[in-house]
Amino acid sequence: MTKLSDTQLVILGAAAQREDRNVLPLPGSLRGGAAAKVVGALLSRGLIAETATDSRTKADAALNRIWRNAEDGRAILLHITDAGLAAIGVEPEDANPAPAGATDQPTEEPAPDTSTEPEATPKARTPRTGTKQAKLIEMLRAEGGATIDEIAGVLEWRPHTVRGALAGALKKKLGLTITSEKVDGRGRVYAIRD
Repeated sequence: MTKLSDTQLVILGAAAQREDRNVLPLPGSLRGGAAAKVVGALLSRGLIAETATDSRTKADAALNRIWRNAEDGRAILLHITDAGLAAIGVEPEDANPAPAGATDQPTEEPAPDTSTEPEATPKARTPRTGTKQAKLIEMLRAEGGATIDEIAGVLEWRPHTVRGALAGALKKKLGLTITSEKVDGRGRVYAIRD
């Protein structure tokens, strides 16, 4: 199993939720040397990859969309790979790890602009069997549901990672309905209701 830091989980989770799978922008507090160190670790492990576009947009200090520029001036983007998706328990939508509009070779079209409007409905995705996401869904569908601490113990996650998976992967990405209720002796119990 791939061990990831909290920062790496946040970066990969955010990239997995973006339509173009771009890693940027990084979390607001991550800049300079710290950003280079975290991105370098993810690149070396193959969880993210650099992709050159034909765009000549200059990289900016805020790291909003462009990681760096190649020697010929082309913009270099960072995107999550299928291995990165697998590391956080997300099933890739297709076999192409590069985002739309980004290629290793220059093309005639510039990189597409990314919409900043949120999507109206969640995308229907199916988790792979045997993943932590599948185990999480199984625990939530079981009789009596599961608490944050129970899930964290079984999946070897921290509580904030469990809460993020419930809100992001299950509610937003998979469109599942998650309920919670306070149970005497157990605390707050979460369950999936179909």
